[in-house]
Amino acid sequence: MAELRLTDSLKNVLGAATAKALGTGLGLHTIEDLLRHYPRRYAERGQLTDLAALEVDEHVTVMARVMKVDSKTYVDRRTGRRADRLEVVVTDGTGQLTLTFFKQSWRAKELREGRVGLFSGKVTVFNRSRQLTHPDYVLVPDPGGSLEPDSVLADLPAADDSVLRYAGALIPVYPATAQMPSWKISSAVDIVLDQLPENLDDPIPEATRIRYGLPHLRGALLAIHRPDSRDDVRAARTRLRWDEAFVLQTVLAQRRVAAAALPAVPRSATGHGLLEAFEARLPFTLTDGQVEVGTTIAEDLGRTHPMHRLLQGEVGSGKTIVALRAMLTVVDSGGQAVLLAPTEVLAQQHHRSITAMLGPLAERGLLGGSDQGTAVALLTGSASTARRRQAMLDIASGEAGVVIGTHALLEEKVQFFDLGLVVVDEQHRFGVEQRAALAAKARDDNRPHVLVMTATPIPRTVAMTVFGDLEVSTLSELPAGRSPIATHVVPVAEKPNFLAAAWERIQQHVAEGRQAYVVFPRIGGDRATGEDTDTDAPTDADAEEKRRPPLAVMEWVDRLTEGPLSGLRVGVLHGRMHPDEKDDVMRRFTAGPSSPQGIDVLLATTVVEVGVDVPNATVMVVMDADRFGVSQLHQLRGRIGRGGHAGLCLLVTEMPQGTPARERLDAVASTSDGFELSRIDLEQRREGDVLGASQSGTRSSLRMLEVLRDEDVIVASREEATSLVLGDPGLATVPALARAVAALLEEERADYLEKT
Repeated sequence: MAELRLTDSLKNVLGAATAKALGTGLGLHTIEDLLRHYPRRYAERGQLTDLAALEVDEHVTVMARVMKVDSKTYVDRRTGRRADRLEVVVTDGTGQLTLTFFKQSWRAKELREGRVGLFSGKVTVFNRSRQLTHPDYVLVPDPGGSLEPDSVLADLPAADDSVLRYAGALIPVYPATAQMPSWKISSAVDIVLDQLPENLDDPIPEATRIRYGLPHLRGALLAIHRPDSRDDVRAARTRLRWDEAFVLQTVLAQRRVAAAALPAVPRSATGHGLLEAFEARLPFTLTDGQVEVGTTIAEDLGRTHPMHRLLQGEVGSGKTIVALRAMLTVVDSGGQAVLLAPTEVLAQQHHRSITAMLGPLAERGLLGGSDQGTAVALLTGSASTARRRQAMLDIASGEAGVVIGTHALLEEKVQFFDLGLVVVDEQHRFGVEQRAALAAKARDDNRPHVLVMTATPIPRTVAMTVFGDLEVSTLSELPAGRSPIATHVVPVAEKPNFLAAAWERIQQHVAEGRQAYVVFPRIGGDRATGEDTDTDAPTDADAEEKRRPPLAVMEWVDRLTEGPLSGLRVGVLHGRMHPDEKDDVMRRFTAGPSSPQGIDVLLATTVVEVGVDVPNATVMVVMDADRFGVSQLHQLRGRIGRGGHAGLCLLVTEMPQGTPARERLDAVASTSDGFELSRIDLEQRREGDVLGASQSGTRSSLRMLEVLRDEDVIVASREEATSLVLGDPGLATVPALARAVAALLEEERADYLEKT
């Protein structure tokens, strides 16, 4: 028999039926897929599962003791005949769970009071009690005895008792499906483990394993699936976290090495140029952080290989000024700089703010424009044919030194005269491939410098794990003059009159000459679009999911304008509006109370989440705030208090105290520290939801590694991977690692193609 390899198909080892069940339900197709399907937890002989922790609609495997068996009769609605129903109540000593079997009363012979077993099924609710209907199960042998002949295992292949056959006390419990309960997965794993070769290829070099005291891969896989003790599990998990971190850090190290080998035109500022003229116009002094980060970026731009830098900072920390200074440096050197924004609203906002900051410097060639300046082009998907043609001409000829746009810039027919810098705003909305598509528009064989920005602060380990191909700069200092923002939760279910008080606060702020936002999670109306429910809150409990739909802006316009906001000039902004309408609304809102056409209160969806800068706006009411994630609420809150007046953010919710959704809102209300909120967000939800799908592949590859907890593993694996790649870029000395890297990259490409 040929030696088993990790890349072998499960069909060759387990047979077609089992392989199909594992592949269809769990996405497991190869030997390595199965062995990397780690136990969710371990049942321990003598210790029963905490039944109170079970969630409705979850597919679970629990260890419990039979407490009561009751056979009842009922009338079958389809046939009108009497039938039997067996109800078996199992317990963990405190909580209870009902197992229900229809027309299977014979199971009472084996499911006797006092018997202990593993029970697998989907948790549902009937008559206010949680139950498993027709669960699969396997009974644990009586102490000192063997499995009884009438056990359910009598009908299964001999290997299916593998979950119970070991002398150790720990029984692995796997993420399972109805077709493949945990013990069947355990049987499949057992068959594969028995055939693993002694000299199993290891992706981690021997020197690294010795340096950090890590077991060989084969030993770690045996320990995670067949542990004799909790210590075995801990050691195996440490080693398997290293696997995930090391493979990912190797990919990122290869990208850094490859980027450093690419050629780029140095872009250094010239004295008495556009940058110097712009800085002379600034009505404020740059913060120390802006100067420091600007100096670092200037040094990067002056090198002969492309900059790849992530600029992160708190909401309102002045990232746009830093980016614009870098863009003007490139224009001074004779090149072009492009700013890529995820939405048309944000692109138009950037275009307005940048042209306003540059003044005559943005009007070169126009009457009153500066000969020292440049043209600023805007290109979006909905631009008219004439505007689009002119913008593309200015870009291709080099007349426009600064270019701002959306995904429309990625189109093949958009050509640059001399692209020197790509700035990507809100990088989590774009993938690596999209950044690369824009970077490929540089002239000759050179590559442009790349600066990506995010206003969602990222913990250090997350930056190293997900953005490890980028150098990271952080702006934590807010510019002088930024006002504090008070945030309060408005619990309308407990105190309905608080909502009326929120509308009164808006009236008060407008009377004082200020402006306000009211944000809704949904657009409403006839159509549903992706933006119609554009929130990133994690789901909480079944009860929350079954409550009323999220509030919609279009369904509240009349209610507010004819009610608590009557007498105020109200505007509406959402993703289904025509871009020209959006731009008109934003211009009127920016113009404010002093304009005859100005808007006092803007009712909007999350299109205002990033980039919108109206210094006169001081109050924000977020309706159904629990439908949003922590970071999203922090972003929304950053739209107010941007001028000299204090801000007030009111988070309206129906969720009661003590629920996860309410805890998220309390966290946002308790601190304005974006880094702390980002950490809370990551702790409360799946990391992929927070980090976005833009870094395709890296999220699904992390099964054991947790980026907040495992900082020591991430730091050490980054150092080891970097050293290895510098000496062996092609990984010729570590073929198993090369295969793992190739598999991750293939997964990343497949995920990207699926999303696009």
